[in-house]
Amino acid sequence: MRVLVVGGGGREHALVWKLSQSPKIGALFCAPGNGGISQIASCVDIGVTDTEALLACARKEHIELVVVGPESALAAGIVDRFEGAGIPVFGPCEAGSRIETSKVFAKALMEKHGIPTAPFRTFDAFDRGLAYIKGLSPPYVVKADGLAAGKGAYVIKSADEGERALREPLVDHIYGDAGKRVIVEDFLSGIEASYLVFSDGSSMQRMLPSQDHKALRDNDKGPNTGGMGAYTPLPFIEKAMEESIDAFVMKRTIDALRDEGITYKGVLYGGLMLHDGNPYVLEFNARFGDPETQPILFKMESDLLPVVSSCAEGNLGKAEPLVWKEGVAVCVVVASRGYPERPEKGKLIKGLSEVEGQKDVVVFHAGTKRVGNEYYTSGGRVLGVTALGSTYRKAIDKVYEAVSCIEFEGMYYRRDIGHKALEPA
Repeated sequence: MRVLVVGGGGREHALVWKLSQSPKIGALFCAPGNGGISQIASCVDIGVTDTEALLACARKEHIELVVVGPESALAAGIVDRFEGAGIPVFGPCEAGSRIETSKVFAKALMEKHGIPTAPFRTFDAFDRGLAYIKGLSPPYVVKADGLAAGKGAYVIKSADEGERALREPLVDHIYGDAGKRVIVEDFLSGIEASYLVFSDGSSMQRMLPSQDHKALRDNDKGPNTGGMGAYTPLPFIEKAMEESIDAFVMKRTIDALRDEGITYKGVLYGGLMLHDGNPYVLEFNARFGDPETQPILFKMESDLLPVVSSCAEGNLGKAEPLVWKEGVAVCVVVASRGYPERPEKGKLIKGLSEVEGQKDVVVFHAGTKRVGNEYYTSGGRVLGVTALGSTYRKAIDKVYEAVSCIEFEGMYYRRDIGHKALEPA
């Protein structure tokens, strides 16, 4: 099968890496790709939202399946366009991607269909929102409706913070159209988890639960980022909890979307808070997470291609159950100095060849550019160093040993990825 992966980050490197292992792959392309992806796929310099150029490429290369990585491509309607052209696509249609691109849509869907989430109110006017929050006692949460690059959510701890969180999107318009509406919702404490499932619109298969580390610095300090690391599985999600999440969150959401006229194909990602022993949805994403995909796919024993192909074709119910390797997978993101606001670029990366020879370790490239046989930084999140170990401690030790081999000017990474799994329950 001839496959095109859309995207150029660490998530897409993991997807290309895993798909390349399938005996059913005939040719593998990635647009735009990155330095690491160029080693195992033919990279095509096309932006992820340039749908017409991507379609022309797919026709030229006789692509039989498209796997979409980033949410921006989904929001641009890539799936609708390719399906209209008769090319199978793994990913939800534009209407289905609203589960991520509009928090107002997602919250209204959950409220209507009894999917557990925090109580909320929606506002499109600053004055009405301000009058409402004056009656609230912090903490509570304010979120911009649309995509805001991970920066549109505020945990409010004082009255002044609440006013600023409303003013920035609704008055100052710092998020553009994404901030025309905001959600004000109750604050939920507990344990966060990333819960991903494959869906063909009716059937689903769960992946392993994982946990992202969004804050830039150790102990969850500093600004939020796209994610500084992740690990899987989670010691605090047992079989009974998985079954509850499957039934009352993930499957109920897929069925709710179908009731609304949306056949949801692709990955449904639930960002959950485990609060008082019950799962609540903080947000939904309409695609694989980044960096959660890296450790999840490193743990996957099954061939990925038949699964994504079955989702696109609508016959996931006939697919074989997923099989997973034993042990724990941990991914540590290595970032550039200045990330997330103004990351430095163009720094020579050293030590990658030393890591390549290590057992049960893989380096997924995110912001890299290949020049001859050398790699240079080209983005904020540069690498996702991922390791497999028999226990949490062994996996953590192994991944940090691998990270220590890598060097570039200004490199930064958290040193506590996976440590929450080591804490007493």
